[in-house]
This record gives sequence, C-alpha cells and structure tokens, in this order.
Amino acid sequence: MRYLLLFCCAELLFGQGTETKAKVDDYEVHGQAKIAAIGAEYMVHSYSRGEQMFIAKDYLVVEVAIFPPKGATFEVAHTDFFLRINGKKELLETVAPTTVVADMEHPEFKPPLDGPRVEGGAGLGGVWATAGAPPVNPNPFPGSRPPGQTGPPYPPPEIPRDNPSGVKKEPVNPSEVLLQTALVEGPHHAAISGFVYFPFRGKTSIIKSLELIYQDVVLKLR
Repeated sequence: MRYLLLFCCAELLFGQGTETKAKVDDYEVHGQAKIAAIGAEYMVHSYSRGEQMFIAKDYLVVEVAIFPPKGATFEVAHTDFFLRINGKKELLETVAPTTVVADMEHPEFKPPLDGPRVEGGAGLGGVWATAGAPPVNPNPFPGSRPPGQTGPPYPPPEIPRDNPSGVKKEPVNPSEVLLQTALVEGPHHAAISGFVYFPFRGKTSIIKSLELIYQDVVLKLR
C-alpha cells in the first residue's frame, strides 16, 4: 500500500529539478552534444535543495544541466545518461528516482554486503542485559541519582547550536526532496537541470576515473 501511495504521489512531487545556473560554463565540466550543450557536477552520494543536503549511499549522484539552442524543443530521459568507471566497457545505467526512494525507505529488501552481524548484548526500555547476569537498570526511578552521582538529578537542558532560539522547525522529508530535485523527463523548451542516479554499492575510493556519457559527448567527471 505504501508503494502504491508513493507512485501515485510521484507526479505531484516531480516537475522542479534543481536551480539551473546561468550558463553551461558555470558547471565543473561541460561539453556540446548534438542537440544541446550539457554541464555536469559529480556529487558522489549527495543531493541537495538549498542548504539541505542528503545522502543516497548506494548511488552515485550527478547533477546534469542541458542548455538547448534558443527556441529549440528537446526531449529528456534519465536513460540518456551513462557512467563509465575506470575506463571499463560496462556502463552504469540510471535508475528512476522512485526506485531510489523505495530503496532508501526499505533497505531491508536489499541483499546484505556482508554476512549477518551478531551484537554482544541487547537493550530494551533503558535496561541493558549481559549474558549470564540479570538485567540491571542503574537508574530505576525517574529523578533518582544513580550510584556515585552527586549534584542535581536532572542534567541542565542542552541548547542546540544550530537552533539556539528553540523554535521548532518543520521536518524535511528526504524522499520528497529527492523526487523534487530529480531531472525532469519529457519535452523542454529552455535550459533545465536536476540530479540523476546510478546504482553503486562499492567504495568510491576505487574510482580513479569517472565519465558521464550523453549522446555523442563524454564528460570527464574525475
């Protein structure tokens, strides 16, 4: 049911992309394809909107911008883009933003990279259990002092550095930001930009060279 709601709402969330810079030269790398100029920036695993930044840890993220000739209409699709890592013949294909969101919200459906992990203890409701001994709660009564503690029973309230006024901020949904900032597919009449996503579960430290392929142009991202 949750997946159904996600896909039903996707059309409402799409349609924005990222804020396109003034010209293609403003992007870290750029080139000229058959139908338009293209600029790109390699974001590693991050995507953002304004000052808000989030991580899609199992994806390589590239912001792309397309600048068509004045008055021209062009078609955009995520499948137009490919990544080549370390000069290999095999190319990484993009995945739909809705797939990335489903993957992020339900990581339990992904096969583990390692074998199952076994922790040495377990905690429940503030009680920590150690093998071979009964559960021990060092502070069983609200407001009581644990053994050896002096001073007031309650610690002074902490003032958050990023919000000293204490005014509650509206939570930001990373999934909504991802859908809103993804590259918008379909016909366009002016310059556009947005993030595209490539599945990658390896370590980014192994990437020595990285190329973005769009139509007949190859952009060296790294």
